Amino acid sequence: MSSSKFLSAPCAGAVAVLAFAALGAGQAQAADTAATAPAAEPADAVDAVVITSYGKSLQAAAALKRSAAYGLDAVNAEDIGKFPTRNAADALQLVTGVTIDRQRGSGLYVSVRGLGPQFQYTELNGRSIAVNDLIENGGAKGRQFRFEVLPTELISQIEVVKTPTADMDEGALGGNINIKTFKPFDLGKKAAFSVRETYNDVRKKADPSVSGLGSWTNADKTIGVLASGLYDERHVRNDRLYMVGWNLDKFKSVLGSGLYTPTRTRPTVETEHRKLYSGALSGQWKPNSDFQTDVDLLVTRLDVDYDEFGLDIYPDDATFATPQFVAGSQKVVGDTVVAGTINNVRWMASRETSLNRHDLTIFGIKQAWTPGAWAFNAEYGYSRARSYHPDGKATTRDRIAFFAPLSFDFSRGSTSIPQLTTTVDYTNPANFVGQAFDYTWKDSRDSDETFRLDGSRVFSGWFTKIAFGAEQHNMNRTYLRRDWVLNDILNTPLTTLGASFYETMPYTGFLKDFAGNTPRTWVTPTSDAYYNKMFTSAVAAQPWSAADLRNSFIVDQKIHSAYVRGDFKFDLGGVPVSGNLGVRYAETKQLASGTLTSGSTPVPVGYLKEYKNWLPSLNVKLDLRDDLVGRLSASRVVNRPNVTDSAPRISVSRDSPTASGGNPDLDPFLADQYDASLEWYPAPTTAVTAAVFIKTMDNYITAQNTTIQVPGRGDVLLSASVNGGDAEVRGFEAAYNQSLSFLPGPFDGLGVQASVTLVDSKANYFAGNRQIKDDLVGLSKQSYNLVGYYEKGPISARLGWFWRSRYLQSIGSTATAQSYIAPYGSLDGSLSYQITPQYAVTLEGSNLTDEVRFTYGKTKDQPMEIYHWGRTVSLTLRGKF
Repeated sequence: MSSSKFLSAPCAGAVAVLAFAALGAGQAQAADTAATAPAAEPADAVDAVVITSYGKSLQAAAALKRSAAYGLDAVNAEDIGKFPTRNAADALQLVTGVTIDRQRGSGLYVSVRGLGPQFQYTELNGRSIAVNDLIENGGAKGRQFRFEVLPTELISQIEVVKTPTADMDEGALGGNINIKTFKPFDLGKKAAFSVRETYNDVRKKADPSVSGLGSWTNADKTIGVLASGLYDERHVRNDRLYMVGWNLDKFKSVLGSGLYTPTRTRPTVETEHRKLYSGALSGQWKPNSDFQTDVDLLVTRLDVDYDEFGLDIYPDDATFATPQFVAGSQKVVGDTVVAGTINNVRWMASRETSLNRHDLTIFGIKQAWTPGAWAFNAEYGYSRARSYHPDGKATTRDRIAFFAPLSFDFSRGSTSIPQLTTTVDYTNPANFVGQAFDYTWKDSRDSDETFRLDGSRVFSGWFTKIAFGAEQHNMNRTYLRRDWVLNDILNTPLTTLGASFYETMPYTGFLKDFAGNTPRTWVTPTSDAYYNKMFTSAVAAQPWSAADLRNSFIVDQKIHSAYVRGDFKFDLGGVPVSGNLGVRYAETKQLASGTLTSGSTPVPVGYLKEYKNWLPSLNVKLDLRDDLVGRLSASRVVNRPNVTDSAPRISVSRDSPTASGGNPDLDPFLADQYDASLEWYPAPTTAVTAAVFIKTMDNYITAQNTTIQVPGRGDVLLSASVNGGDAEVRGFEAAYNQSLSFLPGPFDGLGVQASVTLVDSKANYFAGNRQIKDDLVGLSKQSYNLVGYYEKGPISARLGWFWRSRYLQSIGSTATAQSYIAPYGSLDGSLSYQITPQYAVTLEGSNLTDEVRFTYGKTKDQPMEIYHWGRTVSLTLRGKF
């Protein structure tokens, strides 16, 4: 791998901000000591507040939305260390227009207004942050922020900005998500703790969690320090039966052309033992009314010990034997062979283990100086994310197999278990022989560094403010991967290897609520014997292979940007009008480095890509009545491609004749977006809002398929990203929340929160040579949530239903059908009792109705996945002082 040509000095920005702080401190010493009263905040700034109930948190979010100079929604902490949900992504479901992707029951990624995780821009305290990547199964996702790495106990508020202004960082087609943590000046002298026990009814194990937070300020509130820490443990079990995809024309000689047949199908039990460690420090210094310094440090470590038990069935893999479709056994529905018999099928029991560590360090320093009508800010942020396998615990895949007929029947539909039968007993070790042992090591390192200067001046006329600034933003992703494929025990009988190489399944009750004749238990490899036998020190010392080099890459991005924004306020026909008009200029220089092969010779390569974008924005706010606000906005936005899509890389699948590759010449997504909204606030405890929006996208990125030759694998279908499609998203969203305090007691403690989002897409792009129309990845055309809550005296309760319609999960390829995730909903709730003013106990539950997620292919006649993680409940004791 070639090293980065873009050098970064993480200390330089911090030194510059500290120099600014020293200058301001000198002026502070010379200032009159009487000038220590807090300065008035800008009109569009809202301080974090300590809230004591869910209803009040809704009121605070509504007040923030109403006062903002742009379109946003927010979710607030209910109290110190008490966010509405245990997971930040789950909490964002409460925001209108937001949907989430779950992994094994927990919210992981966030979509806004129908656009998927790659279209969001996530910040912590207003600064961009590095991103931890997926390394569990070897697939890199790019810059999709994983919300699981941020503990909600540290979060005071999350804002979702839907209509950006020129001073905001560019990079989102969906939403700018700003996560704010508690600060000492917000809390004063306070301390809080929580102790939690969590239980999942599939894994059937209780897990502990403990957190603490302490805040201190001096009597004059000129110095403040806050420290917090958390430890959270969780055991997860997910029962999953999935099929990789429906392939076109695999048995054309028997079935004829134009028919889809099933490919790799896998019943599997996935387990995780998760440990999250987190610590945070925050300091604030305000020696006078014109001067304030803020410093933040957050460190988290998430360890995920992964252990998976699978039985892979390969109906069309000819690596070791050629499958033969039995003529006349097929049952065809439309263009899909939903049932049939295939001979010479490989049945492979596998055990996959890995320790996946996700480290995240975030540092930020901000210096504010507000002399008179002027305001200046200097800010530096540096964050580093690393996802890797510590202590030699990379991904192991232990495999054993037999060859036998497969009789399959998927005709019972996408919500039923398929029939998968054979004539060989897969619970008998004597029927298995050894297969290749895989060992895969991955190390994904992401860094994000920003240095920005901002200035503004307020005026007394209709032109109320001018703001300007510049920013340098340096991002780097270094992704390294090595694969060892060892055939030492290939075709060796399992019983010859010995009893230490296999065991019975340690789990029972696989998808027990689904009736059908499909494998539920099987012989499974043990976790260590294969590694100990084959991965010797000599094997570990082998040089990097050409495939390893092709899999690894470095992508550097240097972004220079500047903006000017003008704020205005005047009356138009008796209607107060305010808003802002601005433009942002961003210049991106990207160097993508990797290795390609010329024949069998590795060749280091580097590709330079530059693009420049002018991004105007306009936000207009009309105070139509004292309780009615209208908004109009328009903006041009840019969304840079996923890092993995821009890298010069080729990753070949081990389990199918497919590969994925990057394209360093990709242009960014660009979009024009328009928004109109109406907000009605008839009372402090009530808000009714609605908005319509349009996003017209240029340079939409799609997939191109090419057949390539891979040594030892033959023909492989390579999928790579290209520009060339177009797409438009139109939508409507509405929200309502109200405290029903006008009802007679005891019903006066009731409240309701609801929202709905309707989205329609117009799109035209390709997956290989197969056209896709009016479907975008991750876009649900309908979503809604409905929450009821009750708060009276020491009791508070909440119950919410969160639902989204089906959405496109994968576009497929020339030879593989697309896939959809079926409509899904989750019922979550909580019940709290305030024992004393200092102590409260809370019972929380998620997925209370035990919903199951389903996936299907081109139509529902192509079932693909059953995904069951069960219910989770937790009991928490909280205290504050």
